[in-house]
Amino acid sequence: MVAFLIGVVVFLAGWFARRLVDRSKIVSAEELAEKIVREAQREAETQKKSAILEAKDEWYRAKSKFEEDTQQTRTELEKLQRQVEKREENLNRRVEFLDKKEQELGETQKDLEARDVEAKERSEKLSRLMDEQNERLERIAGMNRDDAKKLLIKNMESEARLEAARMVKDIKDEARRQGDKEAREILTLAIQRCAADHVVESTVSVVNLPSDEMKGRIIGREGRNIRAFETATGVDVIVDDTPEAVILSGFDPVRREVARLSLERLIGDGRIHPGRIEEVVEKVTKELDQKINEMGEEACLDVGIHDLRPELVKLLGKLRYRTSYGQNVLQHSKEVAYLCGLMAGELELDVAMAKRAGLLHDLGKAVDQSMEGTHAALGAELAARYGEDDLVVNALESHHEDVEPTSTIAVLVQAADAVSGARPGARRETLETYIKRLEKLEQIAGSFQGVERSYAIQAGREIRIMVEHKRIDDARAEALASAVARKIEAELKYPGQIKVVVIRESRAVDYAK
Repeated sequence: MVAFLIGVVVFLAGWFARRLVDRSKIVSAEELAEKIVREAQREAETQKKSAILEAKDEWYRAKSKFEEDTQQTRTELEKLQRQVEKREENLNRRVEFLDKKEQELGETQKDLEARDVEAKERSEKLSRLMDEQNERLERIAGMNRDDAKKLLIKNMESEARLEAARMVKDIKDEARRQGDKEAREILTLAIQRCAADHVVESTVSVVNLPSDEMKGRIIGREGRNIRAFETATGVDVIVDDTPEAVILSGFDPVRREVARLSLERLIGDGRIHPGRIEEVVEKVTKELDQKINEMGEEACLDVGIHDLRPELVKLLGKLRYRTSYGQNVLQHSKEVAYLCGLMAGELELDVAMAKRAGLLHDLGKAVDQSMEGTHAALGAELAARYGEDDLVVNALESHHEDVEPTSTIAVLVQAADAVSGARPGARRETLETYIKRLEKLEQIAGSFQGVERSYAIQAGREIRIMVEHKRIDDARAEALASAVARKIEAELKYPGQIKVVVIRESRAVDYAK
C-alpha cells in the first residue's frame, strides 16, 4: 500500500512537473510567435514603404520622360510649322511671279500676233514683187523659170566640182608631203638607233694544219680517209699547194661547219681513219644541233621574243650559217627586227608583233635549199604551219612584194629589210660594181622608146621609169614594165629582186588673169 501511494505520489509529481515544462514551452512559443509577428509586421512596413518609394520614383521618371517627349514633340511641331509658313511664303511669291509672267506672255502673244500679221503682209508683198521681177527677167533673158533654174544649177555644179577637185589635189599633195617627211624622220631615227655588226662568210672554209705532213694522213692510203670524210659530211675537201691548210667547199653552210669542226677535232686527236671519221662527224653533228638551238634561243632573247615554237627557234639558229651576198642572215634578221620595233614604236603600233615579223621574215632561207619555192613563200608556209598570227604570215610572204601587204607592220618589214640590206657595208659588193649595176639598170630602161628618164633607187632594188604620156598609154605602160623586167633578168646578175615602176605624168596648167 505504501508502495502504491509512493507510486501515485511519484506519478503526480511527474505529471505536475511535465505540466510545468509544457506550460513554460507554450509561453516561450507564444513569446517567439509574438516576436516573429512583430518582426513580420516591421518587415512588411519596411517593404511597403520601399514599394511606395519605388512607385513614386517610377512615377517621377515616367513624368519626366513624358514631359521631355512632349517638349521634343512640341519643338518639332514648331519647326514644321515654321517650314510650312516658309513654304507658304515661297508659294505666294511664286504665284505672284507666275501671274506676272502670265501677264507678260499675254502681252508678248499679242505682239507676236501683230508681227505675224505684218510678216504675212510683207511676205505677200515680196511674193508679188518677186513674181513681177521674175516676169521681167523672163522677158529680158528669153527663157522661163525652169530653164533658168537648170542653167544656174549646172553652173553651180561645175564650179563645185572644180573647187572639190582643187581641194582634193591640195589635200593629197599635203598628205603626201607630210607622209614623206614623217616616213623619212622615222626611218632616219630607226637607223640612228640601230647599229648592228655584220659577219661576212663565203662558201668555203679554211682549216689550218700543224704541218704539211698532215695532208697525207687526211688523204689516207689510196684516198680512203678523204673519201670517207667527204661521204660522211657531204663537203668537198680541197688539198692543194696552200701551205699548212686545206679548204672545205660546199654550198650548205651547216654541213661545211660540221666538216670544219670534225676535221679540226680529228687533227687534234691524231687518229684519222674511216671508223673514227664517222664517229667524230656524228658526235659533232649532235653538238652543232644543240648549238643551233642555243643560237636561235639567244636571237629570240636579244630581240625580246619568248614564245616561239621550238621548231622555229631551231630554224632561226640555222640562219647563223646562211649568208646573202656576204651578209649573215641571222644577224640581218635581228637587225630587221630591231628596225621594225623602232618604227612600230614611233607609229604607236604593236612593237612585239613588228619585232616578231621582222625576226622571222627570212625564215624560208633555212630550208630553201631542200624545198621548192621562194624563201618568202616557204617562210610564210612554215610560220602558218607552226601557228603564227596571220599578220606575221602576210608580212613574211609580202616582204619582197610577191603578194600585197595587208597591214602596216608588213610594210614596215619591207622597209626594214631594204634598209638593212642596202646600207653601205652591209653586203659585200664593191663600190665600183655597185655603181656599174645602177648605171646598167638605168641604161636598160633608157633603151626603150618613149622613156624620158629613169632612176635606180633603193640600192638598185627598184628602177623608176618616167615615160612620155602622149606616146605611152596605160596599156603600153604595163607592157613596158614587163619588157624592162625581162631584159634586166637576161642581162644583169643581182641578189633578190628588182622592182620596175613605170610612171606616166599628165599635167593640166591654167593661169588666172
